[in-house]
Amino acid sequence: MSEWRECKLGDAPLEIIDGDRGNNYPPQNEFKDIGYCLFLSTKNVRYDGFDFSECQFISKERDELLRKGKLQRDDLVLTTRGTVGNVGFFNSSVKYENIRINSGMVIIRPDKNNLLPRFNYYLFRKLQSDFLTYTSGSAQPQLPIKDLNEIRILLPPLPEQRAIAAVLSSLDDKIDLLHRQNKTLEAMAEALFRQWFVEPCKDGLPEGWREGKIPDEFAFTMGQSPVGTSFNEDEIGIPMFQGNADFGFRFPSERVYTTEPTRFAEPLDTLVSVRAPVGEQNMALVKCCIGRGVAAFRYSANKDYYTYTYFKIRSLMSEIKRFNDEGTVFGSIGKSDFEALDIIIPPQDLIEDFEMTAKPINDKVIENCYQIRTLEKLRDTLLPKLMSGEVRVKV
Repeated sequence: MSEWRECKLGDAPLEIIDGDRGNNYPPQNEFKDIGYCLFLSTKNVRYDGFDFSECQFISKERDELLRKGKLQRDDLVLTTRGTVGNVGFFNSSVKYENIRINSGMVIIRPDKNNLLPRFNYYLFRKLQSDFLTYTSGSAQPQLPIKDLNEIRILLPPLPEQRAIAAVLSSLDDKIDLLHRQNKTLEAMAEALFRQWFVEPCKDGLPEGWREGKIPDEFAFTMGQSPVGTSFNEDEIGIPMFQGNADFGFRFPSERVYTTEPTRFAEPLDTLVSVRAPVGEQNMALVKCCIGRGVAAFRYSANKDYYTYTYFKIRSLMSEIKRFNDEGTVFGSIGKSDFEALDIIIPPQDLIEDFEMTAKPINDKVIENCYQIRTLEKLRDTLLPKLMSGEVRVKV
């Protein structure tokens, strides 16, 4: 490894750029749902990349008043206040041309002659585990640029940077393909559900259909939180979910475990967050403990009808989410509220036919989720080994 160079970030071939915090910083009332320049919020920069599901924009006039903090292609965005260490990569796959950071972020701009942008992204992904060491502030954690500059790194020559980035990118590309496939499959299954069970009721109930309540179709369990002393992140006990914090595209991430579970969700039960916010939805991958912020649903007549259950509960989300405005301090929905929700109950044979038709689509989503987890685990295992030189790539 004699050709690898050790240095501080402050001496590395990159520039750390702060955002504009002056008098021209955009006031809240200027943010729009559409506009010239995307102005990033903390919601847009996640642990492993950008999330553009909720965006705010500023006008071209406001953008031209700001002096610093505008992204160029191949820049990284690093969050440095509040949630420290989230990273987004502004590569060619990002559809927005004009993007600015907010005051809780910095731009990492590599010197492309000495630091390849894709390698730079994986370098900062590897550093995420180190950022907590350099974070200060108790009320609001922050990572000042002066402390960021002190973090030590290892830099291989360009050919090895290229080879390392290629290995990790190939895994990320496969993961991204599976995510995109899942979105398409889920949209197909949801369209089928609407075609079978929503559109037929537009002009009244068809023959054989009836009105009912949630318990007429589904058994559900309201969560109950175990004692806090039983919580751990060492995978001791069984996975536990207190709310939607760990919810993913379909399955939640298993981060917190408990040795004293109280109430359970069974594999492939539909999970719904019931406290601030109400109405986020996921599915249980394995038997797990559910805390008071989660409820679990399964079809009463046949627990294997998890596809019908998942999309039926999703079709009720507009009603369920109304309870976000019901609490005195924060939104919540209780057992009696679920029991009182009105639903339309189709004939049993139609539900069975739907399950047979839509289940293969849904099962492909589930299979893809398993593959994604396997690939992510492989990538996350390789990442620190490749970036430290413990595992070398043939150039």
